[in-house]
Amino acid sequence: MSGETSLTVLLSSMSPVLHEGEYVFCTVDAGHEPDLKEVLCFFREAEGLTLIMRKSLADAKGLVYTFVASWITLTVHSSLAAVGLTAAVATALADQRISCNVVAAFCHDHIFVPVQDAEKAMLALQALSTTA
Repeated sequence: MSGETSLTVLLSSMSPVLHEGEYVFCTVDAGHEPDLKEVLCFFREAEGLTLIMRKSLADAKGLVYTFVASWITLTVHSSLAAVGLTAAVATALADQRISCNVVAAFCHDHIFVPVQDAEKAMLALQALSTTA
């Protein structure tokens, strides 16, 4: 399955889901090999390894973070070649003064927003979907 590419279809059927819990972005040395059962996502950068994980796990490991987020999944199966979904979502959230960090995975897009803005973000995404 390659996923949906029509922006209209993507927006009208994105069906955002808010996951429970708090998530953080941490960084560790590039040589660190994370336990994949402990992290939601990781990315290698020149400066080190970025980990996205539950806040409680980062706290237990003594990892430093500065951003506590809620995780929202757009449940529509979006194609990695789709054009405009990230821009539309970021614009809708920016219009509400909500920062967002987007992670595109094979099947879905995942949005991380400040934990205090989670409900407001869900309303903005649902409104975007309704008007598409």
